[in-house]
Amino acid sequence: MTQAPATGTAAGPVIERHSIDYVPWSERRGKLWHQAPFWFTGNFVLPTMVVGFIGPQLGLTAGFSFLAILLGACFGTFFMAFHANQGPRMGLPQMIQSRAQFGSRGVIVPFAATVFVYIGFMVFDVILATQGIGLILPAVEWFWYPIITALSIVIAVVGHDLLHFVQRWLTYLLIVAFAITTVLAAVTLPAPTGEAAGGFDGTAFLIQFSLAAGYNISYAVYVSDYSRYLPPRSSAPKLIFFTYLGAAGSAVWLMGLGSLLASRLPEVDAIGSLKEVGDNLFPGFGTIVVLVSTLALISIMGVNAYGAMLTSVSGIDAFRKVRPTVRARVIGLVAVGLVTVIVALLIPDDYLGSFNNFVLLMLYFLVPWTAVNLVDFYAVRHGKYAITEIFNPHGIYGRWSWRGLAAYGIGFVAMIPFFSLPGLYTGPAAEAIGGADISFAIGLVVAGGLYWLFCRNLDRAAEERVRQESQRVLEGAGSE
Repeated sequence: MTQAPATGTAAGPVIERHSIDYVPWSERRGKLWHQAPFWFTGNFVLPTMVVGFIGPQLGLTAGFSFLAILLGACFGTFFMAFHANQGPRMGLPQMIQSRAQFGSRGVIVPFAATVFVYIGFMVFDVILATQGIGLILPAVEWFWYPIITALSIVIAVVGHDLLHFVQRWLTYLLIVAFAITTVLAAVTLPAPTGEAAGGFDGTAFLIQFSLAAGYNISYAVYVSDYSRYLPPRSSAPKLIFFTYLGAAGSAVWLMGLGSLLASRLPEVDAIGSLKEVGDNLFPGFGTIVVLVSTLALISIMGVNAYGAMLTSVSGIDAFRKVRPTVRARVIGLVAVGLVTVIVALLIPDDYLGSFNNFVLLMLYFLVPWTAVNLVDFYAVRHGKYAITEIFNPHGIYGRWSWRGLAAYGIGFVAMIPFFSLPGLYTGPAAEAIGGADISFAIGLVVAGGLYWLFCRNLDRAAEERVRQESQRVLEGAGSE
């Protein structure tokens, strides 16, 4: 029995040729520690900082806001990081793996929510990037939205390796720029006193906790897209650690900076606040920090476009077979870019004011999915799947899998009484606890627990025989 290589060094083609298909062992490469800077930069963007504004705006002190952010981000990243191990074990993008839990067509339910997340983030990012450019050039939306989106699409067309390269090197630039900015915010902005300093409120604390947790849970739909090229024997603890380190570290830092700014500035916004604080070092430094942030926004737009393309192609493939070619990737990416530009041009000017509700909506739709997906991988199938059957609509995973769909649906419904969307809907259970939103805990327990129960009668022995044959087809007679 041959062993898959523990490390990989082979360079891939300039333009990535894989999309939703399996990555063979012979093409596996990369280093585990690269996951840390990838997810650090991926999370070190201005929308992350905006999440940190909410605590002080609801009356929390900067200290209590930071504590809620620390606990929430670390909790949410726990689920996100454990998806990283699926990439090298399965060699597939993140969302198409869900066919094993939901069926090749049933998975369209979480797919729709996932594309909503990708497009939503791209719209927020292109708006903020244009505002950043507006500090030095006219912020003409009809001009900059297509230009910025096109740049991100070009990065995504080249694909996996360029995305990793850009994210890795932007990390160093972001650390320098924001280390200086964080120190400036702490020492040059006057600390609030009296009532302006805020206090502690349990509801506000839970809201800030939920937003921080939901924001990082939303990255769960991306994770194995960027770990699937790693060698199949990659150390799971190290891979999860590096993913966790990057995603949690950047979220805590940037959300924490947001809470500090919101507690010390009477009017806070992502672009203006950074410029004001940075200019305390010397006039123009704030603009430099914003422009560095704009580069990070363009990069993460490429990541979002890449993920939206993979998820959309996976969804179409469930109903009409799609050949995983470079042409299909490019067409999918261009379509994603066009939708982003159109939505960004049509939405109201105050769209950024609804960002927190957007984060909560992501939490509602993605929590039952992440619970089902992780329980299946770690507790039911223990990382062992018949990969060829994932692409076979008539195979063992079927088109509609009642176990995953029922667990997801019941988990989502169980969350509804605990929803708390300011200005839109507050469930009776949320009202009873002062408007705090703990729906994520309900969804995780109900969806994950039900899926585990539903799978107790799975014929794992029969699936294992199919899995072994599948692996021989993929990697040859000597593989497991």
